[in-house]
Amino acid sequence: MATETATKWVIDPMHSEVQFKVKHLVISTVSGFFKSFGGEVITEGDDFDNAEVDFTLDIDSIDTNQTQRDEHLKGGEFFDAEKYPKISFKSTSLTKTDDEEYELKGDLTIKDVTKPVTLNAEFGGSAADFYGNTKAGFEITGKINRKEFGLTWDGVTEAGSVVVGEDIKLLINLQLTKQA
Repeated sequence: MATETATKWVIDPMHSEVQFKVKHLVISTVSGFFKSFGGEVITEGDDFDNAEVDFTLDIDSIDTNQTQRDEHLKGGEFFDAEKYPKISFKSTSLTKTDDEEYELKGDLTIKDVTKPVTLNAEFGGSAADFYGNTKAGFEITGKINRKEFGLTWDGVTEAGSVVVGEDIKLLINLQLTKQA
């Protein structure tokens, strides 16, 4: 990307969220959030087609509204936050598929496993805030299989029900701020 026309956008953490959902006992869904994350998007001018996306989130910020579960997720049986404190994503492509839809492809790294993923990105538009900053919004959704990233812990109840599903649904709402 030519640097003279490159535009840098940073994530506004006050107006963004990273949420995940996973089946529990195959009958209900548990939701959680990562409260600490950051990243940037580099565009050609203000056009997000072919933008470069870099994103990280902090494992220690996981919050499922249940402290004991959060500690288990941070521990060695799941994310091993002490050894692998961050999850990272680096795009390989962001392709506009229609007026508001994009296909976001990239490399997702969880623990020491990096795999290609494809996510859907819906452009919410752009606007100026009260301070004259240009903002842009995206809702990014997708699904990954946790076991492909080394999150292989399995629990089975006495009745034979799986405790945690393999598929993790991702729902990421980002508000980006254009840098001067």
